[in-house]
Amino acid sequence: MKFINAPGARALKLPFSQAVQVGDVLYLSGQLGNRPGTLELVPGGMEAEARQTMDNIAAVLKENGLSFADVFKVTVMLADMSQWPAFNNVYVTYFDADRLPARSAFGCNGLALGAQLELECMAYVGRSR
Repeated sequence: MKFINAPGARALKLPFSQAVQVGDVLYLSGQLGNRPGTLELVPGGMEAEARQTMDNIAAVLKENGLSFADVFKVTVMLADMSQWPAFNNVYVTYFDADRLPARSAFGCNGLALGAQLELECMAYVGRSR
């Protein structure tokens, strides 16, 4: 097992690892639409928050030599399920239409920092390394 925290993530002193690799799978902790290195959400509503969340995931993947092409499972948590279409408009732009990961989604009552969404995902390490 390998516990992974980039310097920016370590500086926030949060009580979890940014990602954990077990065998050929990288498990990313839930990502929010916060500005990198801060606990401040980006302004601009669901689409802005979704884009920043996906960019934050992309950064963790890149730090580990991976990309969205390596993601095989995503869990979506939305504070308001009526925002599902706005979220999906952003989400699909990060993946090849023929390689969409398996996905679960649910509405929840309260996310960290008052976020509108949180995403966690799993990526296959073996293909890229």
